[in-house]
Amino acid sequence: MPKEKKYDVCIIGSGAGAGPVAYELALAGHQVLILEKGPWIKTKDFSKDEIVSSRRSVYTPKLKDEPQVIEKQNSDGEWIARSNYETGQDMWNGNCVGGSSNFMSGYFNRLKPNDFQLLSKYGEIEGANIVDWPLKYEDLEAYYAKVEQIIGISGKVIPHPMAEPRSTTDFPYPPLAENVAAKWVDQAALKLDYKSLVLPRAILSRPQSDRTPCYYSGYCGSYGCSSDAKGSSRAALLNKALKSGNLDVIPNAKVFNLEEEHQKVVVAHYYDIAGQAKKATAKIFVVAAQAIETSRLLLMSKSPNFPNGLANNSGQVGRNLIFSGGGSGSGEFHREDLDEASWNQLKAFGVFVNRTIHQWYEIEEEPFAKPVKGGSIDFLMEHNNGITRAIHQKWDNEGNLVYGSKLKEKLKHYFTELRSLNFEVFVDWLPTDDCYVKLADEVTDKWGDPVAHIRIYNHQHDVEVGRVLAKKAENILAEMGARNISSNISGAPPPNLVAGGCRFGADPQTSVLNPNCQAHEVSNLFVTDGSWMPTGGSVTHTWTIYANSFRVADIIKGKLVNQ
Repeated sequence: MPKEKKYDVCIIGSGAGAGPVAYELALAGHQVLILEKGPWIKTKDFSKDEIVSSRRSVYTPKLKDEPQVIEKQNSDGEWIARSNYETGQDMWNGNCVGGSSNFMSGYFNRLKPNDFQLLSKYGEIEGANIVDWPLKYEDLEAYYAKVEQIIGISGKVIPHPMAEPRSTTDFPYPPLAENVAAKWVDQAALKLDYKSLVLPRAILSRPQSDRTPCYYSGYCGSYGCSSDAKGSSRAALLNKALKSGNLDVIPNAKVFNLEEEHQKVVVAHYYDIAGQAKKATAKIFVVAAQAIETSRLLLMSKSPNFPNGLANNSGQVGRNLIFSGGGSGSGEFHREDLDEASWNQLKAFGVFVNRTIHQWYEIEEEPFAKPVKGGSIDFLMEHNNGITRAIHQKWDNEGNLVYGSKLKEKLKHYFTELRSLNFEVFVDWLPTDDCYVKLADEVTDKWGDPVAHIRIYNHQHDVEVGRVLAKKAENILAEMGARNISSNISGAPPPNLVAGGCRFGADPQTSVLNPNCQAHEVSNLFVTDGSWMPTGGSVTHTWTIYANSFRVADIIKGKLVNQ
């Protein structure tokens, strides 16, 4: 690649926020460069090794090299900040070409119209920075439909009261193969007058060009897909964009500064794999490095025009960081409670439950005095990670350590005599003044740059909503005949579901980006990862990030044509 090659667009990052921009612009004939901090791991290199995927920092940075400072309140309400190199609380997720989309479970639900109007529809909540979005569901609908086709979403549209409007009648790919537990969820929900739905998945049930369908390995979330059935940015978008000849990808390229002149970015400065400082120039720059790292990069990119960080004269960069609220729960089905045929169907390996409930996406019941925004419940089998599941068996019901022959007996019983059906609850993580990203004062990464200092705080309202939904899910498990039903709804943030920090809006004083995800103060700078989201909705973020990135790609194409 020529050293001084001039690009139309330079994208920092390569995940769900970056892929659609690279795909659309490269296929339109524009010259695109991606700078990705992580390595380029190909399909053939992904394995189902639990040590690699879940118990070592193989796909994420080593905390010794790239720590973060995590600040939380203790039981006395004091704020305590510690490096996660000391604590081990890893907030990284998917540091490679394709980003965390390589390792997602692919639970894909659209946001609903009420997600875009949280303030006007439900009113203010004390202590939360709730705003309406500067666009409506209708502005994204065509792009949601586009994601279905290009990324490849498998599912089945079932009419229900909270269904979002659609321009297509069904998903382009039929539902994935199901475990018998899916039928049991349907039957139990029907008896309780609940409405269960087929959960859409960004996993191919049939071939798509050079991508092969799911082969039901049983290892999805946290694992890279060795068939490219999963709709990662790498498999579904970047591989196709590369074939155009208009996309260059530089892996192991850590961008540390976006140089600005006259309210425009002119150079992206990065370290290459050898630690040498390099430069990249382009007409337009797109930052999609994941919400925390995007805020960090802008805050590091200081200049006379922006002494507090690029596009940050409003002081809003890093503010209103959000995750996904809610939690999880489970129930056990024991072999002795089932007939032989049902047990054999339940223990079928690799197939999915793929059931979700959106009946309480709006809640009109106690403990709330008025209608409030609710959330969704997804059902899934217990993760197949054998080591993780075994470790959980080392304690008895009284909290005593189990070892020796008793542990062996317990492990044998757990793995051969029961199956656990889990559920996950998703609700809004309300933005607040006490959840944000700034630069650490003293802790630096291996390149000597200040790391992200992340203050984590959740609003109690999120927990209250989550508990209402968890009770509904527990009711279903009880109706199914499950034992040992439990749930845990808390304010713990899931590191794979993070957004905010550069929210979009019409007012430059209260937002970083305009409704087109273009920086108010920097004319050729766009942000397309989840940073732009002012609220996160009550489903996973990825489909919405993909859809918005396709929308912004159209806007950038229009600007390039007019230059």
